[in-house]
Amino acid sequence: MTTRVLIADDQALVRDGFRMILEAEDGFEIVGEAADGLEAVLAARETNPDVILMDVRMPKVDGLEATRKLLERSETGARILILTTFDLDEYVYEALRAGASGFLLKDTPPEELVEAIRTVAAGDALLSPDVTCRVVSDFTRPAGGGERPPELDELTPDELELLGRVARGLSNAEIAEENEVSVELVDADVVRVLATLRLRDRVHAVVFAYEHGLVERP
Repeated sequence: MTTRVLIADDQALVRDGFRMILEAEDGFEIVGEAADGLEAVLAARETNPDVILMDVRMPKVDGLEATRKLLERSETGARILILTTFDLDEYVYEALRAGASGFLLKDTPPEELVEAIRTVAAGDALLSPDVTCRVVSDFTRPAGGGERPPELDELTPDELELLGRVARGLSNAEIAEENEVSVELVDADVVRVLATLRLRDRVHAVVFAYEHGLVERP
């Protein structure tokens, strides 16, 4: 299966470098390039990529705002990987809040870039649980008004407990071992929880849980 990729970066050399890396691998098709966030939004609408490599700092519209525009209005089903030269937790959190499925530094080795794209294209999130929980715990703020989202009432007590474990950074394998059940069963339960809460992936489940006070901050 071919993964369709859109590359958004204001530096032509960076775009060329990413293109060369991906074209040297099987299973990738570069469907477009963009030099700023506005171009990225327009190109995503036209090309319908599976994954967007989105730089943070770009003219006109930056990568975080472009991500918000695409995902908040459900204008694309693409998974978005945020790219930056800045290893700052604030950027990580803002990327997650915008709806990105992962975060990469631009100096990531080529093999890690390729694996990252394959990971998010498969529907998984890219950040490790411990990094996700640390960042989200440090930067989330409670949702306005303290209102309980109605979707939570659709979860069973067991599913709420599962959401809490995911938010604390436990992997599906660890949850399965604790409950003495198969990993496949936990996989299915997590998918159901994400679908019920209308969340893109488990990273956004972590953000959701912290913002709505479902887990205590460490």
